[in-house]
Amino acid sequence: MNYPTLKKSLMLLLWICCVHLAIGQDNKKILISDLTKIVQTNNHQISPDGNYVYFVKNHIEVTGEDSYQYKSQIWKTELKAPFNSTPVTSSDYNVSSFTLSPDGKHLAFTRAKDGKAQIYLLPTAGGESQQLTKEKNGAFSPVWSPDSKKILFSVSLPIWAIEGNPDWEQPRPGRAYGDEPNYKAIQAGLAKEEIKPNPDGSLEEMRAFLAKNNSKNDPKVIDRLNFLGELDLNPELNFSHLGIIDVQSGESEIITKGFQSFFGGTWSPDMQHIYSSSLFNDIHPDETNHTEVWKINISTKEASKFFGLENHRVGNPSFSPDGRWIAVGGQNVEEPSYNQSMIGVMRADGTGFKWITESLDRSVSSPTWTADSQSIYFTGASNGGFYLWKAAVNTGKIDPVISAQVGVGSFDIVGQRLVYALTKVEHISEIFVADLNNRNPQQISTWNQGWLAGKKLSKPSFHTLQTADGFEIEYWVMPPAEVKAGVKYPTILNMHGGPSAMWGPGEGSMWHEFQVMAAKGYGVVYANPRGSGGYGKAFQKGNFQDWGDGPAADVLAALDKATEQYDWIDKDQYFLTGGSYAGYLTAWIVGHDHRFKAAFAQRGVYELTFFLGEGNAWRLVPNHFGYPWEEGVKEIMDYNSPQTYVQNIQTPLLIKHGDQDLRTGVRQSELLYKSLKILGKPVEYVRYPGEGHELSRSGAIHRRIDRMARIIEFFERYVEHP
Repeated sequence: MNYPTLKKSLMLLLWICCVHLAIGQDNKKILISDLTKIVQTNNHQISPDGNYVYFVKNHIEVTGEDSYQYKSQIWKTELKAPFNSTPVTSSDYNVSSFTLSPDGKHLAFTRAKDGKAQIYLLPTAGGESQQLTKEKNGAFSPVWSPDSKKILFSVSLPIWAIEGNPDWEQPRPGRAYGDEPNYKAIQAGLAKEEIKPNPDGSLEEMRAFLAKNNSKNDPKVIDRLNFLGELDLNPELNFSHLGIIDVQSGESEIITKGFQSFFGGTWSPDMQHIYSSSLFNDIHPDETNHTEVWKINISTKEASKFFGLENHRVGNPSFSPDGRWIAVGGQNVEEPSYNQSMIGVMRADGTGFKWITESLDRSVSSPTWTADSQSIYFTGASNGGFYLWKAAVNTGKIDPVISAQVGVGSFDIVGQRLVYALTKVEHISEIFVADLNNRNPQQISTWNQGWLAGKKLSKPSFHTLQTADGFEIEYWVMPPAEVKAGVKYPTILNMHGGPSAMWGPGEGSMWHEFQVMAAKGYGVVYANPRGSGGYGKAFQKGNFQDWGDGPAADVLAALDKATEQYDWIDKDQYFLTGGSYAGYLTAWIVGHDHRFKAAFAQRGVYELTFFLGEGNAWRLVPNHFGYPWEEGVKEIMDYNSPQTYVQNIQTPLLIKHGDQDLRTGVRQSELLYKSLKILGKPVEYVRYPGEGHELSRSGAIHRRIDRMARIIEFFERYVEHP
């Protein structure tokens, strides 16, 4: 071989080695497509004998090029080494929820059939599942009776399927209930057509004509305050009612009725009554968020108020194992955006009520009794983690069980065993078993361990800062996945929505996004500004009538402090993004601060008065500001609207919204984009078809991948990597 040929061969070999080395190096970092490999679990339930934990495994199945499916399947894992796991239900269909019978012999779960949810039964010893309910409107939320022979379930009934008239005033001005035919009831065989529809006939015939058109949703007649769903108009009012089915005979009956909803039901220990959340509606249900605990006599089907508190919603009752106590969840509704959700207990006869978590000053949920009926375990967001606590029923003493900056998800207790799902930086969601004090916890699942093996993860460092007006702000700094000494790197300030959400190492929804950004060579800074949950009422109320100045100052101060603390951060290479409320905050910041090379505002709110009319989350406006017709409020809302400062925006801005997002409303982003376009500003607008507000968390998988790639691509237009 002559020298030129040898040289070419060596160069080719070197190029091949470099390509393979580069591919290998890339594979050691978190990829955008790794989204499809993430496994998470929920709804953990320990078998009565303590030998197994049952749970729902949630994952993504790749079915072809750019083709994916969400999967949710019941699995079980042995609670002794080697912790073998096996599927319980088929992967051919998805399971939305399940419950284990008290005797441990059956699972009742919900799955869709012919477009409606029904309850299925499956023996834990093995075999085929059998459809249990055949409700016309579907059935969901199964709850076993203490003797494992019956199941309480829920159905959803439209207002037109309920006999009689509501007690509240007809919301259509000048109209009365019953002054037109109920065509949906007629079409369902629940009523007869007695008036001939005729646009040229009498008033009754004209109303029949109009009512028939409305029954086809052509047009939709809207008389509700809450007429927006998540993806479509939602003008029809529905009520949740309770039914009971005998597992052996399959016989079922609905035990509640009327124009009020019953939900969150539980059996009394003697199986004579059902206790549930409800409220008698003497005003339209859209005009109240109050609830009480109601008691239903199973034999007579008589329902009556059992327990309520003025200015509070209370509900979701659960009996202690010894039957002496009832636990409930609740919240003061006078300031619903700021008052913390709590857990309270009362005696079985409804007396002696007391809140047992009020002193914690955190929003808590998922109360679970210990076997001795002396304590309740519960979870809640706190200081960048999702903690697990226990409270003594008699004394109210609260002790942390898991209180690090990790995320405790679903959990269960049987005897002295505690099982929980845990989110950490090292793994997104794995299952652990321990004693009730979380001593000697053992990891019993490795769902994500295989694909994460060898990956270079960025670890967040925790910091705090003090603001001039007295708030302590917690923030985290994540370096790029690969950092070289003496080299500076671009950094993304990533902000959370809500505005009362909370981020931290225990918050799993952002794990992938943060790691992708770090893998692409960016540092990440994120903070919990005033208004965030997880820090108590006073901190959460820190953004009252102040969505812009205060929270923006908090997150920018976190970025400034991080730059002082880490010499790898390039202060000339800042980038900015956030979604929902943080989409708002992104637009607010670039309208007031020009330090960022580029920004990405996602599904945000940009004009607050407009938001009051368009989004289904419109109550954020009166809860945080007041109504615009109240004295001085319109001026405050205008001051806090990013659209007011649109002419000041200089930062290149990418704006994103889902076509069917009715939580914040697409007109918000259209207004911001069109204004910037008219002003000749550097702006681009992305609209995702068929998607709502939850695109980044539960939207079509190929669009979630596209969204993540689009963020990186937009920032890459303006970045200068070392």
